[in-house]
Amino acid sequence: MTDTRPPVPPFTLETARQKVRLAEDAWNTRDPDVVVRVYTDDTRWRNRAEFPVGREAVRAFLQRKWERELDYRLIKELWACDGPVNTGRLAVRFAYEWHDAAGQWFRSYGNENWQFNAQGLMTHRYASINDLPIRTEERLFHWPLGRRPDGHASLSELGL
Repeated sequence: MTDTRPPVPPFTLETARQKVRLAEDAWNTRDPDVVVRVYTDDTRWRNRAEFPVGREAVRAFLQRKWERELDYRLIKELWACDGPVNTGRLAVRFAYEWHDAAGQWFRSYGNENWQFNAQGLMTHRYASINDLPIRTEERLFHWPLGRRPDGHASLSELGL
């Protein structure tokens, strides 16, 4: 694949944060065709108990995900990057809110480990996620569906 998705490794703290925000923005589209563009054709994932391999398997996974996780809104935050001689690995924490078909809201918390190739495409994504049922009035992510507004609080600012 000749596609390039800047920023590319080695990441600085600034470019690592940019990479995380770009990923958040893509996921908040809830469009599998948009999201899969940042993964290699042979990407390897672990997401809860699923282990999709390859862009097409990831696309199918995301389609199923957003059929059941309705009104999905996500915030990602850089947790760690291994500095200016970075190997293309980032650690990210995230939280997202969604509801099921019955109207039950959840806040899902997780951590991801990412690895990128020289073109800035993600080759590996390992996610650990927990779901917490919440009441509607406990929701914290209230922006219109789509990209989180720049002025909206981060996970750290929300105390999550």
